Amino acid sequence: MSKNILIIGGTRFFGKHLVRRLLEQGHAVSIATRGLTPDDFGNTVQRLRVDRRDAAAMQAMFAHARYDLVFDQMCYSPLDAAIAADVFAGKAGRYVMSSTIEVYRHLTDTIRRPLREDDLDPLNTSVDWHYPWRDPALADISYAAGKQQAEAVLLQDGRLPVVILRIAHVLAAQDDFTGRLASYVHRVQQGDVLHHLAGAGCSSFLDVAAIVDAMLWAGAADFLGPVNLACEGSLSAPQLHARIAALLQQPALLQATEGTTENSPFDYAQDYVMDTTRARSLGHTFSAVDDWLDPLILDLHHQLQAKVSGVQYA
Repeated sequence: MSKNILIIGGTRFFGKHLVRRLLEQGHAVSIATRGLTPDDFGNTVQRLRVDRRDAAAMQAMFAHARYDLVFDQMCYSPLDAAIAADVFAGKAGRYVMSSTIEVYRHLTDTIRRPLREDDLDPLNTSVDWHYPWRDPALADISYAAGKQQAEAVLLQDGRLPVVILRIAHVLAAQDDFTGRLASYVHRVQQGDVLHHLAGAGCSSFLDVAAIVDAMLWAGAADFLGPVNLACEGSLSAPQLHARIAALLQQPALLQATEGTTENSPFDYAQDYVMDTTRARSLGHTFSAVDDWLDPLILDLHHQLQAKVSGVQYA
């Protein structure tokens, strides 16, 4: 059955793949963005140009709108969440917010097992309305707290039927503006040593196909609240480096350190893994990291080689 679906975002990274999958399923899709990033959807989507951080503009844009489903991929702070609650209350059959594994980061020193949804309590999380959430200079250091407090606002408000997707680290070869996996591949190609923390904690990952599959499932289901999304299997920074080296038939140059490293966003002093029992109990199955990681690595390897030689790679 066709649904009327809004995606706040949808022109970058896995958002583009979500749009395409929804269109393939026959849904009517609108994308709300500032109009700064071009897309190739042609006339298959309705484009709504609006800054989701502008409360008045959002109210005006969606004053008479009704959606069966809203995917909010651009909710980064309690301010964003408050606007969403005010604008879409009574206008959305289901509201799916993209959150992150990073909301658990502060718990890894005290919880030494896979992290569960109920390890956080958004209903009792205090919200800091005075923090400068919109300051671009603070975007990176505010990211985890902003997502955590955005979850809190939506769930405490209670006017929307909210699903919170706590997404593991997403690895990709195409359109990944973070460049995280590519940095590993490049390091191995260059014969550089990976300096990593002595603890070598493992973390959780998803590929683009897995995250889109999970988002489609969550959008069509009827559960509410937070759910962890991660593929089966986990990796540490040195394990990822060694796996790439083996695939490229290069030596795995590793050096443990007791100090702070800035080499990798996946370098942790202890395990930083999510428990996916809730998602699986609700009927969703995840692929295994081993099913897709090696082809992804080889794809990036060829892309980086082609870039160096100036050859077009597709």
